[in-house]
Amino acid sequence: MTSRARIHAIIAGQPTDRCGLWLGNPDHASWPALHSYFGTRTEEELRVKLGDDLRWICPQFYPDVYRDPSGRGLFDLGFHKTQHGQAGPLANCEDPREVEAFPWPNPDYLHFDSCLDALRNAGEVYRASGLWTCFYHNVMDLFGMEDYMVKMYTHPDVVQAVTDKVCGFYYEANERFFAAAGREVDGFFFGNDFGTQLDLICGPAQFDQFIMPWFVRYTRQAHAHDYQALLHSCGAIHKVIDRLIEAGVDCLHPLQARAANMEAETLARDFKGRIAFMGGVDTQELMVHGTPADITADVRRIKRLLGPRLIVSPSHEALLPNVPPQNLAAMARAALEP
Repeated sequence: MTSRARIHAIIAGQPTDRCGLWLGNPDHASWPALHSYFGTRTEEELRVKLGDDLRWICPQFYPDVYRDPSGRGLFDLGFHKTQHGQAGPLANCEDPREVEAFPWPNPDYLHFDSCLDALRNAGEVYRASGLWTCFYHNVMDLFGMEDYMVKMYTHPDVVQAVTDKVCGFYYEANERFFAAAGREVDGFFFGNDFGTQLDLICGPAQFDQFIMPWFVRYTRQAHAHDYQALLHSCGAIHKVIDRLIEAGVDCLHPLQARAANMEAETLARDFKGRIAFMGGVDTQELMVHGTPADITADVRRIKRLLGPRLIVSPSHEALLPNVPPQNLAAMARAALEP
């Protein structure tokens, strides 16, 4: 069974030979130690060596994807922001008509050649792709986190206008990308961190009002192109997973194991059989401080609870240098066990 067929089957709830494996997307600072430990030179060589089934091939990974003649980037704020809480250029916007004046990205400036080449040369692995449609964070950055949350109550028409601008761009951009990529893509993988360590960032009512309408459109867009819909959301999102399943999400990532109500036991009890899972191997404590034996035992536990619709992966895909390479090796070995 090829990796591509395996992950397709896992997400679709069909029989497979084993659970899947994705090593995640290690931080650039992690690669030197990984290559030294595993005796590899390239990312692909390491993924093949460890049996990784999935490749995340995102258009925004390529610096030439957006070529605005003025030099602006996607959702360029006009200054460098260091945190979501920092006030953005629309922090003081109080009239939807002001929203039009912002220099919104133009899909005509998108160029997908580099990403399409990578997809065509990926081999028989599962290709997770599509623009990283992080609309929640884009809107949050345009306002600033506090202003965004407050304006949901005080100026909902302004929040809706900005949301429509951001989401409309991504929808059109993905339509163009999916038309060009065709069957080179297997799943639309997009991400918005809806949760904190303890709960949702915004209330469920605001989630339904400002997040879900476009979210539903994106999952339907994926399915219209015959792609599976994979959602990335860190944090404690247990209280909206039912909504996400109803919206058409096929696979949930990364299962932040130490966030409230996101442990494997709770997810299995409440959602098993209704959605595929990807992630769940704790990177806050276990992968950092545990032994290879600890990691092996935990992967087996997670497989027992969440399998067979499970792709074993770190609970935060951007593995940091504080994760010992031997622990990543232990995770991969345990994932590949029948």
